[in-house]
Amino acid sequence: MLIAIDGPAASGKGTLARRLARHFGVPHLDTGLLYRATAAGLIDKGYRLDDVERAVGMARGLALVDFNEDHLRGREMGEAASVVAAIPEVREALIEAQRRFASRPEGAVLDGRDIGTVICPDAPVKIFVTASPETRAQRRALELAGRGEKVDYAAVLEDIRKRDARDSGRAAAPLKAADDAVMLDTTLLGIDEAFVAALRVVAAHIAQSK
Repeated sequence: MLIAIDGPAASGKGTLARRLARHFGVPHLDTGLLYRATAAGLIDKGYRLDDVERAVGMARGLALVDFNEDHLRGREMGEAASVVAAIPEVREALIEAQRRFASRPEGAVLDGRDIGTVICPDAPVKIFVTASPETRAQRRALELAGRGEKVDYAAVLEDIRKRDARDSGRAAAPLKAADDAVMLDTTLLGIDEAFVAALRVVAAHIAQSK
């Protein structure tokens, strides 16, 4: 059971991916954390985010576990990750590690922005999760407020739109749905409703493969 989940920032893909992984008893990888951790490593050492050589070295030295998520989930790190993720050499450095994770015999769930198009183009189940920018900004603002950060909704919405433009317009693995991905718009869905919809997608695949 290999499930590839893609989508823009704050679409709900990470929460959905974690629930699917728990439901099917397989490991989960939030690939966005790899780029956040790379960006965090550069920032912590005082390096520029566009320092390609150091960014590649940082990416190659990452482990896929034991991330300090409290440090990585903040608004600043999300914006920094989007800058680092636009560097083709960084993406190339992380591809093999992600593919090794995806090739686990028991299966896996991976979420990110290029899972169905680049990392796991042969994944049997691909879901592209989306939502309106306003809905995603509201979700992100609530998440940040829950972490104790001071939140300006207008600034969060602006960040969301900037990240959408950067992620969709980058030359290396731009954010887009795979041709065979099932679109899941969560604008009007709660997490439970989105989870049920995703389960239907997986069930449809299982039925077709019998």
